[in-house]
Amino acid sequence: MMPRDVDGCGMRGFPRFGEKPNLNDTTRAARYMSPQFPRLVAHSLSPHSRSSYIPATMSARLALRALSRLPRLPRHSPQSTRQSRALSSKPDKSFRGQLYDSTARRVQAERAQTEARLLAGKATGARQSKSNGATLGGLFAAVFIALAFYNLGAKSVPTVPTSSTAPLSSIKPPSHNTSKANLEASWAEFVALLGQENVSTSAEELERHSDSDWSSFHNNDHQPFLILYPSNTEEVSAIAKICHSRKIPMTAFSGGTSLEGHFAPTRGGVCIDFRRMDKVLALHQEDLDVVVQPAVGWEQLNEDLEKVGLFFPPDPGPGAMIGGMVGTGCSGTNAARYGTMRDWVLSLTVVLADGTIIKTRQRPRKSSAGYDLTRLFIGSEGTLGLVTEATLKLTVKPQNESVAVTSFPTIKDAAETVGKVMSAGVPLAAIELLDDVQMHCINESGTTARTWKEAPTLFFKFTGTPSGVKEQIAQVKAIASKQGASAFEFATNAAERRDLWSARKEALWSVMALKRNVGDKVWTTDVAVPLSKLPQIIEETKKDIVNSGLLGAILGHVGDGNFHAILLFGQKEQAIAEGIVHRMVKRAIAMEGTVTGEHGVGLIKRDYLPEELGVEAVDTMRKLKLALDPLCLLNCDKVVRMEKRKEGEKTHT
Repeated sequence: MMPRDVDGCGMRGFPRFGEKPNLNDTTRAARYMSPQFPRLVAHSLSPHSRSSYIPATMSARLALRALSRLPRLPRHSPQSTRQSRALSSKPDKSFRGQLYDSTARRVQAERAQTEARLLAGKATGARQSKSNGATLGGLFAAVFIALAFYNLGAKSVPTVPTSSTAPLSSIKPPSHNTSKANLEASWAEFVALLGQENVSTSAEELERHSDSDWSSFHNNDHQPFLILYPSNTEEVSAIAKICHSRKIPMTAFSGGTSLEGHFAPTRGGVCIDFRRMDKVLALHQEDLDVVVQPAVGWEQLNEDLEKVGLFFPPDPGPGAMIGGMVGTGCSGTNAARYGTMRDWVLSLTVVLADGTIIKTRQRPRKSSAGYDLTRLFIGSEGTLGLVTEATLKLTVKPQNESVAVTSFPTIKDAAETVGKVMSAGVPLAAIELLDDVQMHCINESGTTARTWKEAPTLFFKFTGTPSGVKEQIAQVKAIASKQGASAFEFATNAAERRDLWSARKEALWSVMALKRNVGDKVWTTDVAVPLSKLPQIIEETKKDIVNSGLLGAILGHVGDGNFHAILLFGQKEQAIAEGIVHRMVKRAIAMEGTVTGEHGVGLIKRDYLPEELGVEAVDTMRKLKLALDPLCLLNCDKVVRMEKRKEGEKTHT
């Protein structure tokens, strides 16, 4: 590119502005006359021009300054223009004038074109600036809206609780969808899964799965929408997934023999009846364990095991099934020797609230691997998961067994005998107490084949080798005689043994048989205390029942400090029955006992738990419930409250 003369805005070979050209220099004159001169000037205005000496912006400014110094051509009328042309054609026109006029016109024309382009560029720039402004405004608006929504979203997401417990005041009440439309839509899904024959909306079935004559909680307000009958773990999982996605509450049901309102569907929803899951899946005879489904009854199981010389010790009331026994953590008459249900479950297969299937353990007799999830689910009453399989420990059936019965002058004498026998270390299989009222009910109902002495009575079960059984009997007779016991009656064969023990197993049904009116109810409750406190609490409770005027019996698995009260009452007597139960529970807590030894908490005793265990312990239980069932779909309202007591709602504290 041709170098420029910056100071004068000229170029080499051209005169500076304001100077006269040197006409003697023909080379310079030729360059000055060159048509490229205006273009070079205009080129300096271009933003694309670059010079090794001058930046483009400076080049443009200098070029405009140079153009401004050029003289403007005067405007002429047409006539003067013609005259000018005539004059310009005159031969005496000087060379200098012709050169100057020609150059000036070319520069003037180029300047006009450049100014036009600059004006056009300004207009375009204005439009682009306006367009860019609108774009930037929209961008800022979008960013502002996005930030606003992000802020709102961040505030709406609940923070993760950092506390180890869940006080009732800190949680929101459960929110379920039990609308007719949602439940009817779920019915179609359940039918597709199980078949229509395994989905019931029968009014009779709905009522049977809501309440029972022997339950302490009588439900008049709530029923499930339908009953489901799955046949395996996978179907139970699929049911849970449907309910979880639709927020439908679920209540488990097996034998229906529970006593504290365990299967009352307080939230409606669906009831899952396990009656089709009644199979023994595997018997490991050499390992002394068996794998069963939840609807296997303990009585039928023991009949099958007897054929191979094995035995499953927990024996609650007749009709109880494994699923419910796991749920309540039951025991039975054999608890004094063999312990409770917790001691005889090796492993569980459980369906969680969202349909997840877990297995809590393998099959070894002991394990230190991880948390003991098996015992977490035992006694949870169907609030943490749905048990679909259980691996149970077994033991060898005793070689010899005998039963003895003896009566006492007072119930206190009978209770004190229990403590002395247990303190002596006699390895009894069972020791049961029935008071005089209970023996009267058995005689009146005719539920056994014999007539009994209507006095406080102890039933003993002895097991072991023949010589061992004889030794146990001798020890017990000696202790009982000192407490005023009458003559012992012993079973000499299996038939007599069953006959003698039948009185204990018929206790509840014999009281129910004495109902005076159709509307009469039975309230069965239990507590447990340390063995040394047993005589006192039984005697005080007995006096309370007598003073109330109600028909009430006392019985229990007294070998481990657990006893029951069965109260028969009419509709107008319900408050009296509630008072007896309330005082019985209060006595047990005051004696460092428990509000329930084997029946479970259900709905009736949940409000006593804070007094027995402390508020913090109950809040920890609630935290566990929310961890495994955050939507509170599984048997909601049982064991611990999940929302505050409503106005007018009864509480037994």
